[in-house]
Amino acid sequence: MNRLLVSLLMAAGLGTAAQAADDELMNRAKELFEPIPTMVQAPDGNAITREKVELGKMLYFDPRLSSSQILSCNTCHNLGLAGTDLQRTSVGHGWQRGPRNAPTVFNAVFNIAQFWDGRAEDLKAQAVGPIQAAVEMNATPDHVVKVLNSMQEYKDRFALAFPGEEDPIQLGNVGKAIEAFEVTLVTPASPFDQFLEGNANALNEKEREGLALFIDKGCAVCHAGVNVGGQAYFPFGVMERPGADILPPDDKGRFAVTKTASDEYVFRAGSLRNIALTAPYFHSGQVWSLRQAVEVMATSQLGTELTETEVDAMVAFLHTLTGEQPQVEYPLLPPSTDTTPLPELMVPGQDG
Repeated sequence: MNRLLVSLLMAAGLGTAAQAADDELMNRAKELFEPIPTMVQAPDGNAITREKVELGKMLYFDPRLSSSQILSCNTCHNLGLAGTDLQRTSVGHGWQRGPRNAPTVFNAVFNIAQFWDGRAEDLKAQAVGPIQAAVEMNATPDHVVKVLNSMQEYKDRFALAFPGEEDPIQLGNVGKAIEAFEVTLVTPASPFDQFLEGNANALNEKEREGLALFIDKGCAVCHAGVNVGGQAYFPFGVMERPGADILPPDDKGRFAVTKTASDEYVFRAGSLRNIALTAPYFHSGQVWSLRQAVEVMATSQLGTELTETEVDAMVAFLHTLTGEQPQVEYPLLPPSTDTTPLPELMVPGQDG
């Protein structure tokens, strides 16, 4: 047997082995994850219509829902910044800082619940929370209703979006409309989605190595499913509690919702979709480097230290979770009228 033939046979054998390894990795991934669908099922109790989505988009961008008429949903969940605000914690009414980092609104429809502690069961409940929070938009239901009723276009649009209702302009319907719009904010067709759909070439060798590590090291225990996370609650610091800068001791997470001792420092696992675009990381927003975030999670959640090579591969894989960003045209909002409430810039309890 000549050397050329031997080389060809060896190459064929190596190729077959590599293909088998790729197939095995793809099958393991398919058992743990799902690609983002291009069509999303409507939430319970909120049929998605074009009229409702268009109204929700307008409300999402309208700062007049806040008492200062400065802040909108898009302020903290900027659709040009992957649905985040690039802040450690968001700045709200009167330059007050909120207690937690604003998670991305993209793909939030796939989360088990909303907010880091899961206190809102769905997007419509989440939408009306910040509107009323004194540290965020600082409005009241009465303020919101007065603002919207002061503009005929909003009255017409609510009537179309909620046909048959005698008085459709209610805070609950504001939440439903914003939810309908947010359902459209999904980011499909990432390289990882393409890999899950059968295209082995969608990930390069280093990215596949990172995926294998992500599964083998145990990351996928908390970060699985269609959103690569967001499906359950876990303690932050399973193996080793991070320092107070990353895990503030006065924020006990889900304990504030359940009042159950075992829920102290328990948080909803964040979605890793588009994670390369959504720094800073964790509920405290104290980590700006994706590499550092990977290292923190390895020590605190898995009780292990990754090598530089392993971190490189893991970060490379996480970059493959960046999907197609929604293309949203900024809406033209109806002009204020003489009956639109005036902006209120004061912080309650403060002068000036």
